[in-house]
Amino acid sequence: MKNSNSSIYSKVQRNWDWRAAGNFIGGGVGSGLIFWSVLLSPLGYDSLWLMLAGLALVGAGLFCVWLEIGRPWRALNVFKHISTSWMSREAIVAPLLFAAGAASWLFEPLLAWPTALLALLFLYSQSRILLADKGIPAWRHPRCPQLVITTGLTEGCGLLILALPLIDTHQPWSWALMLILLGLRVLAWQHYRAGLEQAGAPPACQKKFAAINPQFLWLGHIVPVVLLGFAFAQAEAAMLAGILAVGSGAWMKYTLICKASFIQGYSMQHLPVRGQRAVSAH
Repeated sequence: MKNSNSSIYSKVQRNWDWRAAGNFIGGGVGSGLIFWSVLLSPLGYDSLWLMLAGLALVGAGLFCVWLEIGRPWRALNVFKHISTSWMSREAIVAPLLFAAGAASWLFEPLLAWPTALLALLFLYSQSRILLADKGIPAWRHPRCPQLVITTGLTEGCGLLILALPLIDTHQPWSWALMLILLGLRVLAWQHYRAGLEQAGAPPACQKKFAAINPQFLWLGHIVPVVLLGFAFAQAEAAMLAGILAVGSGAWMKYTLICKASFIQGYSMQHLPVRGQRAVSAH
């Protein structure tokens, strides 16, 4: 007697909910904002306020995941496994990121550059947390980190476009960067979905991504590209493009963490029968 293969993937994980998704959303957009605001600041604006906003978003994401823990102070145990756990490495990078950001704000602006590198390392650590969970096909696929990193950088640039008019003026060079990142994100998204199909990921998982695919492509990529084209005549259009880039990325990550995270269980090709020798599945 054989079990249906679909029964192996009958459940979505329940250990991580919207609060865990909030960590990946806040951490992604925050670290992306820190990285781009520092990297592009020589082009003509003060990056410290934007870096502070990015740190606040990273902190909000970490606070979300802290709320998810049943006994919050047990979170300190995460520091015990730095040699094996990317979650521990994320936890180690976070205080270094905040310390470097605070030091650059209070003492030496040049420390913004190490802060930007730590933000990139934080984003990379988040992407590897998902990859390390081998029980969830949507997370363990080797193309998942590429999607998470590209999305975080795109969201960070979107928020940069949204925030720049508040501290300076509209910056067309940031619009050009956004066009490049939107192209990279849509390629990473399609590459990831194709990889899931090739790897035989759960049909239910693929359906979750297929359900959001049209809106993600149109609202998250095509419409922002059109708006960025209009921005050269009407600069406010770029701000709407930034909102759509950030919002669509958050929506995709929520789907990845909470909706498409089907658990792989056990597949028994033959049920054991008392009194009979086991028959090889081969």
